[in-house]
Amino acid sequence: MTVIAQTDSDFVFEGIPQIEESEAAQAPQPADPLGPLAQLVGTWKGHGFNTIWRPHTLAGIGQDRFLELNLTTETLAFTKINGAIPNRGLLMHDINLFGLTYMQQIAETSTGAGLHIEPGIWAHVPQTTDPNEPATVVRMASIPHGTVILAQGTAQTISGAPHIGDNNIIPFSIGSPAPPNSAFGSQEGTFTELNLSTPTTFRFVSPGVTQEMVKNPNSVLQTALAGQNIKSRTFLQVSTRRSPVKGGGTANTAFLEAGSNPPGGNANAVEVDATFWIETVAGTHGQPDTLQLQYSQLVQLDFNGLRWPHVTVATLRKQ
Repeated sequence: MTVIAQTDSDFVFEGIPQIEESEAAQAPQPADPLGPLAQLVGTWKGHGFNTIWRPHTLAGIGQDRFLELNLTTETLAFTKINGAIPNRGLLMHDINLFGLTYMQQIAETSTGAGLHIEPGIWAHVPQTTDPNEPATVVRMASIPHGTVILAQGTAQTISGAPHIGDNNIIPFSIGSPAPPNSAFGSQEGTFTELNLSTPTTFRFVSPGVTQEMVKNPNSVLQTALAGQNIKSRTFLQVSTRRSPVKGGGTANTAFLEAGSNPPGGNANAVEVDATFWIETVAGTHGQPDTLQLQYSQLVQLDFNGLRWPHVTVATLRKQ
């Protein structure tokens, strides 16, 4: 799988005219202007797990969903954007962003079938006074199925291994809170696709997918961490929900948004939450430390009056 750099090597952002020095610019700056994103530069490869409830046309059958469960092979390549990206301010002074372009490619492992391609940008945003926000990171992404996202959040570098909690893919009513993992057993009768021992024509399962993965997709990340000595991790958490950072949102094509009765259109992507851990793995037997990237992403898809969790997780190693 070949990944091509997305910007020319001689392309450099330059503000016209240059952003003038300000009190913010004179404040202490990180050693690398990319801040917590600096370690992402380069190419990462690895494997993961993708779960998605797809809408199924109601005509003639009455089954509104199809559950796809894929073991995945992934390449994620980041390229540094040369120069400062100027943002002109009205309510406060101008600021500079620093960022990376990226290209993500995900395939189903057993067949090699392409599942996902995502070009985008990560950027490091300095602290601002209007709005009053700390330094943040922002992810801007385009998904070829017809959705674009802007997810913003915070970053932190912490010693030791991450604690990765459990999650689930249980559907729930739009406007209601998501159900806890303890509800999984009681939902297998309603959403029979969740139980791998129950035959159905409305489910695809990659070879190697287990019931534990379906019950808790983050178990794939938890298993990958077992036995590793993680010295530190940089924790990136972003969301389109405009909380806790005011920026963010999703936009969908007319096809995805279509219809309001029942609510949700064909498959409206309304919310994205993602956590990335850039982990320093201690070397063994005299070998140097290595970098590992893990992530867990939740996209909420609305159709037929319900909210259907779409979870993707992966563990990647820097090449």
